[in-house]
Amino acid sequence: MWRDLRPIGRDADSGGYRRFAWSGADTDCRAWFQAQATSRGLAYELDRNGNQWAWLGARDHRDVAPGEAVVTGSHLDSVPDGGAFDGPLGVVSAFAALDELCRRGAEFAKPVAVVNFGDEEGARFGLACVGSRLAAGRLTVEAAHQLRDGEGTSLLRAMERAGYDPEAIGPDPERLARVGAFVELHVEQGRALDLSGDPVGIASAIWPHGRWRFDFLGEANHAGTTRIEDRRDPMLTYANTVLAARKKAALAGALATFGKVSVEPNGVNAIPSLVRGWLDSRASDQGTLDAVVAEIERAAVERGERDGVGVRMVRESFTPVVEFEHALQDELGRMLGGARPVLGTGAGHDAGILSGTVPTAMLFVRNPTGVSHSPAEHATEDDCVAGVHALADVLEGLACA
Repeated sequence: MWRDLRPIGRDADSGGYRRFAWSGADTDCRAWFQAQATSRGLAYELDRNGNQWAWLGARDHRDVAPGEAVVTGSHLDSVPDGGAFDGPLGVVSAFAALDELCRRGAEFAKPVAVVNFGDEEGARFGLACVGSRLAAGRLTVEAAHQLRDGEGTSLLRAMERAGYDPEAIGPDPERLARVGAFVELHVEQGRALDLSGDPVGIASAIWPHGRWRFDFLGEANHAGTTRIEDRRDPMLTYANTVLAARKKAALAGALATFGKVSVEPNGVNAIPSLVRGWLDSRASDQGTLDAVVAEIERAAVERGERDGVGVRMVRESFTPVVEFEHALQDELGRMLGGARPVLGTGAGHDAGILSGTVPTAMLFVRNPTGVSHSPAEHATEDDCVAGVHALADVLEGLACA
């Protein structure tokens, strides 16, 4: 499975992946998922938001009693030049865990599904977890209609071009009501397991996090003729804000990153009229996150006043803290022998979006480098196999007689 999926959407120059939502690479990943489902005799189903489901023990979600289904999976899309493991490891491991349970001769008492949630990374339309947000009612249809990519293509138009019905999107409470537990396996995006020496861990919580767009409004002018003292250069304000974000986050024990920027008119010999930067910030609690973002905004405005530059901040997305259900978390610990480390994480996941609607839990597989969202992202084959066995143990405990 890994060998078949590996080349899809891979950039030859960077070695990273560009599997953006509703693109050609995304279509190929979806075809791979459907092929994996049908080759195992699983019932394949596409929901109203483009999320893919593969059912064992049911013809589709309507064939499942409320609260009966045990679901596992993750996502197949990527960030720009992302790694091979973030998302796909959870989907590959889900199919492999079902294979393992079949080898064990497990007798299923409940229906089981593998799911691929669409557009988890938000790389194309700027909002993470679009597929699961729509399903859980955490993203309104009206807001989804406003999503555009960098070329101005709407989410609805992109779905239509890929052969899906964009008018069908919206909350899916009937389907989610069938889910009694959702367990997502994911490569760890940090080094906690590497430092502890454990191949697999259990998630405790996801930090609150969000994305903010900063617009720095200056005045375009000639780079070779405009005196320094006459300039209203938004690049200076932007640069100072990047440094301020690092300082404010470090002082608070939080995280703040400007990872995307656009410039107008974007000429080498032109002072910009507009610099637009996107801030990603995360913290262990809501109060700290709010304070850090407010401090970054204050620093931007104060510097803008000195530079003659206007500053506007807009929150584009936000996910509050997620505490995974303690009862299910404890149950996973018992199924795995009670000796697995329990980890918090600053990364967002579909499991976090669904947690307010269905009982959710997460397993992490060791990442020896701690690097993620990069081609250097890695997990050893032995650790991946350990993750499959752990997931199989969990599914057996939740779904088998």
